[in-house]
Amino acid sequence: MTTPPLAEPSAWHSVALTVNGNSVTAQVESRLLLSDFLRDRLRLTGTHAGCEHGVCGSCTVLVDGAPVRSCLTFAVQCEGADIRTVESLAPDDGPLTPVQQAFHERHGMQCGYCTPGFLMTATALTEAGARPSAKEVADALTGHLCRCTGYRNIRRAVTQALDAQFGEESPR
Repeated sequence: MTTPPLAEPSAWHSVALTVNGNSVTAQVESRLLLSDFLRDRLRLTGTHAGCEHGVCGSCTVLVDGAPVRSCLTFAVQCEGADIRTVESLAPDDGPLTPVQQAFHERHGMQCGYCTPGFLMTATALTEAGARPSAKEVADALTGHLCRCTGYRNIRRAVTQALDAQFGEESPR
């Protein structure tokens, strides 16, 4: 084992977590952000680092089923957690999830930079025990910024995904 490149070895920690269904154990610095761990260490580059201040939502991943800003979360905080990134949604050449399909059909993306964060939040909404209210959906999406779409098609895509999951038709 190589010595960590820091002067103080206590700044390193062993973490064991599950990422997209795979067990991962790694040595990480105390200050390593989850977004950097996912992108740089695990090469899961679907998680985008936008503002790096927790404002834009492009870095959203699911930690134990809840949407979390990975740019505000340290990797060491995720000890024992189950993390899902956008790469977990549909396997290569596999069918799209209902959320992905809805974003495709409703044109809920343009440049695509914010899309992974929206997809992960929408996935959490569809995996809730009951259909979230319109206010809960609006509140969940409020933490995401998109400079391209104007949000209308994103909201329609989330509604379509919720309709597919919960079988309730709602006006669009």
